[in-house]
Amino acid sequence: MFAFNSLIAGLIPYFPKWFVRPFAKPYVAGESLDEAIDIVRDLNKKGYAATMDILGEFVESTDEANQIKDDYAQVIQRIAEYGLDSTISVKPTHLGLGLDDALGEANIMALAQSGKDYGVGVTIDMENSPYTSQTFDIYKRALSIHDNMGTVIQAYLYRSLDDIKSLDSPRLNLRICKGIYKESPEIAIQNRTAINDNYVEMAKTLLNGDGYACLATHDLSLIDRLEALIESENIPSDRFEFQVLYGVPMGKRLEALKAKGYKVRVYVPFGEAWFEYSVRRLKENPKIISYVMGNWFRR
Repeated sequence: MFAFNSLIAGLIPYFPKWFVRPFAKPYVAGESLDEAIDIVRDLNKKGYAATMDILGEFVESTDEANQIKDDYAQVIQRIAEYGLDSTISVKPTHLGLGLDDALGEANIMALAQSGKDYGVGVTIDMENSPYTSQTFDIYKRALSIHDNMGTVIQAYLYRSLDDIKSLDSPRLNLRICKGIYKESPEIAIQNRTAINDNYVEMAKTLLNGDGYACLATHDLSLIDRLEALIESENIPSDRFEFQVLYGVPMGKRLEALKAKGYKVRVYVPFGEAWFEYSVRRLKENPKIISYVMGNWFRR
């Protein structure tokens, strides 16, 4: 099945948008802000927090980077206007990093200020390894503007455990994910079991430190291990949350986490760049193809 999924994922860029849309639709909260707001409002009613992400990466012009900044500022305003339980998540290259590093950082700082003004949290997403150190540096500087800033760390990078130790503070808000970019074996763990082991060790270090842990994964066996860690270490529920992508099937697991009093936050991507996002994500996570095709055959 994995080989079949990978084959289809490799062909996806050559298919027309009408063919790809069914694969994208369950995992993208629409193309407009209004559509995404409706999804977040519904999630909040069901007891979930959210973080909103405008789809896209690697802008090609200063005007495009500034437009994305303005679009995110509008998202922040709407979150505050409607009283939604949501933060925003921003990709540094979407705001200009890599095109003009000073511009990218300035745009992130502008959103940190907007987040502070409206009382909305801002998380700086982590991209591939050329941006790792730079992203952490920007995050630390952004904390001087807005206390409710977060960033992301990837469990497959060998450096990550040391990064957690150096970042740790009572102001740290850190999302741990496995990592989706293709990285060299020289800097990244390649074995899935070893990545999970490192994830758990990172979570333990963060939970026993001073920061707030955002445990982002859809791996049910890994969630089992994280729950066991939380219980064995007697970690208070206000020290962490679980995070998942919108639309990824989790059975009844999210409801079970909520029933234990654990906070669950859903990552809600939206925007006109849904096609490009879907192509990338399907290549990175071909099993989504099985989810969608399974839904087709169950209809």
